[in-house]
Amino acid sequence: MQDLFSKTDYSLYSNAMTFLRRPLVSNPLDSEADVVVLGVPLDLATSGRSGARMGPDAIRRASVNLAWEGKKYPWEYNLFERRTVVDAGDLVFDLGDAEDLTTRLEAAVSAIINQGKTTLCFGGDHFITLPILRAHAKHYGKMALVHFDAHTDTYSNGSRYDHGTMFYHAPNEGLVSADHSVQVGIRTEYDVPDHRFNVIDAMQANDMSAEEIAAQIRQTVGNRPVYLTFDIDCLDPAYAPGTGTPVCGGLTSDKVLKIIRQLQGINVVGMDVVEVAPAYDHGEITALAAATIAYELLYLWSENPYLK
Repeated sequence: MQDLFSKTDYSLYSNAMTFLRRPLVSNPLDSEADVVVLGVPLDLATSGRSGARMGPDAIRRASVNLAWEGKKYPWEYNLFERRTVVDAGDLVFDLGDAEDLTTRLEAAVSAIINQGKTTLCFGGDHFITLPILRAHAKHYGKMALVHFDAHTDTYSNGSRYDHGTMFYHAPNEGLVSADHSVQVGIRTEYDVPDHRFNVIDAMQANDMSAEEIAAQIRQTVGNRPVYLTFDIDCLDPAYAPGTGTPVCGGLTSDKVLKIIRQLQGINVVGMDVVEVAPAYDHGEITALAAATIAYELLYLWSENPYLK
């Protein structure tokens, strides 16, 4: 009984406090981590149903369903034998203060990147990606964006803090190159003639193979640093009902996972999964989809040939 308080927990229900049961750290800057998981419990910028502030907790809890598997099928190795991943908990900011959140999130991610680490952030609503991109651009310069979503989020008529305007501001601020970026799963209105991003809309994506979609993405981004952002409403509501702005006609979870696996070799430097709103979920299927996508993103990042 020497392991009375140190026995590894392989259950699917207890001690569900961190993503994939990775170590919880209070200061990720002092850790030996390759990747830092950071929750951002914000839904001040939502235009639809609120509740995404509960997303990070829901994703972590759902992830225990995945943590028991040593080698995440169909990957052929245990990620955590090659890479060190820690969970830094949720970013703390002044409640209701979007400006404080924006400033603190950019600073936190910048500090993590400056220590040679990569971030995997959980929303929260999609606005969080804008300050995260600002932090990454300081280090990597203008990046390519791979963006899975039902919406382009390139609308110019929102407020200063709005989850539909990030990718209007990002290219204007020089954070990303729209010409070398791809948006996948789009199925809502946007200004088609003047739209600056490359789009594989949901109707096209559902008719294409995962290999074809990935090939188009790879050709567009080339060897540029890539930030990958995944809005869970890219998935059809049948697979992800727990989100603030669901749109029918989306991708299946199977299709999305296959696309991610086919992207091996791109230069992923940062990633997030956003817009999980567990109050509208059923049987945790949205949270489980988000946790699974996040796990696959870690494997994709691990396969980056540009890693030191």
